Amino acid sequence: MDSTRNVPSTGLLLPDLPTLSRLALGYAPRASREPWAAYLALDARLASFVRAANEPLTAQLRLAWWRETLCLESDQWPSGEPLLGALRSWNGRHGALAILVDGWESMALLQEDVLEPARALADSRARALAALADVLGEAAHGDAAKRMGREWALADIAAKLSNADEREFVRTHASTLDWKATRLPRALRPLAVLHALARRAKHLGTTLDALGPNAALSAMRAGFFGR
Repeated sequence: MDSTRNVPSTGLLLPDLPTLSRLALGYAPRASREPWAAYLALDARLASFVRAANEPLTAQLRLAWWRETLCLESDQWPSGEPLLGALRSWNGRHGALAILVDGWESMALLQEDVLEPARALADSRARALAALADVLGEAAHGDAAKRMGREWALADIAAKLSNADEREFVRTHASTLDWKATRLPRALRPLAVLHALARRAKHLGTTLDALGPNAALSAMRAGFFGR
């Protein structure tokens, strides 16, 4: 059975993506846009479960459904879910995205120290990005995708934390990382854009969500030149 059947337009997923994710997705070549949209939309969907739940158990139940679904073959998935349709563009390798569920589950659990779950989530996002590089035929850039993905992820997590002390704690940890801007191939340009924006936020001492209009220049440069 053709696992790529009924793949929906990327446009169906755009309304649920954060602004910076939509910006980054705009630099994906046509051939890689659907796998990128699936990754970004799944990450946003899982994040919404954690942020909207009043109790950790509520988030865990929703996350568990996605974990189980990602472990199934795509022909066993229910129909009518645009995100599942987009995930078929991973050509049977969507199981690698189950790590994202684990990462967001770590954020759902109540803990005194936010750094450990933040690091777990950043690592899961990074490993999923390395898997995406493989899906897109760019496995040679998997290590760079993982490193840059982890740095962007920590910056993004810090920006979403409402507690100022926790936000600064995660930002301080993120500042100790490498932050080298490795040139990425066209298929991975959305990551180059996200990383460039995170680097700019780090340089300015602010959060990703607080970047001004000039950040668009950083995004364009990374989108066109790969870093």
